[in-house]
Amino acid sequence: MSKSENTAPERISEAEHAVMEVLWNRETATAAEVCEEVCEKRGWSLPTVKTLLSRLVQKQAIETRPDGRRFLYSPLMQRSDYVGGESRRLVDRLFGGKAASLVAHLAESEALTNDDVAEIEALLKELRQ
Repeated sequence: MSKSENTAPERISEAEHAVMEVLWNRETATAAEVCEEVCEKRGWSLPTVKTLLSRLVQKQAIETRPDGRRFLYSPLMQRSDYVGGESRRLVDRLFGGKAASLVAHLAESEALTNDDVAEIEALLKELRQ
């Protein structure tokens, strides 16, 4: 499978997502490099990271290749593709497939700042053109 394919992997857990963020930022990393970025913050050990990397390989979210005595890991999907899929699932599951309902909920719960509203308005204006 190449990085350009848009085959959706199985859903990834929150912990696996933390590992994916490292790989998206670095593009390629060893298990030790991933651990450097997440282990202390999350209270994980290197074996935990290796387990998560193994699961992500099985889910076809990342690929691995040998590099001497270690393995290099790289994402098989773009972050934007993952965010797009998760966003659509969220809107479908919680808001009946209507993105406007999500925005209305955020506005009603005062989760949107004035800057957020301005960005949304600018985006809508751009989409209309």
